[in-house]
Amino acid sequence: MEVNILGIESSCDDTSAAVVSDGALLSNVIASQAVHSAYGGVVPELASRAHQQNIIPVVDQAIKKAGLTTNDISAVAFTRGPGLLGSLIVGVSFAKGFALASGIPLIEVNHLQGHVLSEFVHEKGQEKEMPQFPFLTLLVSGGHTQIIKVKDYFDMEIIGNTIDDAAGEAFDKCAKVMGLGYPGGPVIDKHAHLGNHDAYKFAKPNIPGLNFSFSGLKTSFLYTLRDKMAGDANYIDTHLDDLCASLQYTIISILIEKLDKAVKQTGIRTITIGGGVAANSELRDTLTQTAKKKGWRVFIPERKYTTDNAAMIAGAGYYKYLRGEFATMDIAPDARLKF
Repeated sequence: MEVNILGIESSCDDTSAAVVSDGALLSNVIASQAVHSAYGGVVPELASRAHQQNIIPVVDQAIKKAGLTTNDISAVAFTRGPGLLGSLIVGVSFAKGFALASGIPLIEVNHLQGHVLSEFVHEKGQEKEMPQFPFLTLLVSGGHTQIIKVKDYFDMEIIGNTIDDAAGEAFDKCAKVMGLGYPGGPVIDKHAHLGNHDAYKFAKPNIPGLNFSFSGLKTSFLYTLRDKMAGDANYIDTHLDDLCASLQYTIISILIEKLDKAVKQTGIRTITIGGGVAANSELRDTLTQTAKKKGWRVFIPERKYTTDNAAMIAGAGYYKYLRGEFATMDIAPDARLKF
């Protein structure tokens, strides 16, 4: 009998539902919220309201696209955290109601572990090589920048973390200063292809060990703009491509240098990446090129599985289902959930 897992993801501003059958993805539906772009970032109250509007049609579409009915679902996996509390409440509450009405188990999933396991997402009928344990994951998003040692599906250890801002936040904040809107990462990536990454030198904080820091880089970038614009109010417009190229190059360099250090310290040469910034073209290209030079094995998920999505939640839920790890109905969302 097939094991069909319905996954629900609502940690931030994307409402997503997916169905995995015996580990293979049948559907993945995402409803995004364009309303936040006008505010330069996600507004928690608006996000939770939009989740309430989107979750029923998104789940309905995911089940129908999978060619199943609600009676075919074996268990419901949901993002418990970390994330925005109001957004998490919507997803957790819906998952509880669905499971209770259907008489099926609940499975809680840590959002960050979902990102780590996104490389295991594969569509039905797709032949795909999977990373072998142990491996290192560079998890990079708007809220997190971490290097994680992955020993098994749910045996993970954070060996490097940001001590202040995340890399994705650095992209978005610098993009906002340049008037590029939100989310800023993809826009910077686009302009960076047209610029010279050696045009500017921004600060690269010297943080010991495997930890990261991006607050100094943001300050350096801001001061550079301030000084240049003092004599030319249109400086950003006329130098945008070079600014984006230099900023992106600096951020990616910091990430790759720490990852190289982690490989040397652990001896683990199999690498995966995850999180929204894993969609960045320069990060993907630089990691691939570095791997060829240093003899690493690199696994890079498809871009559609790097941003927040329910496919990774349903996939992680499937492995928990096989282990018999189910949640109780009194479980609550946790905005600061740790590994």
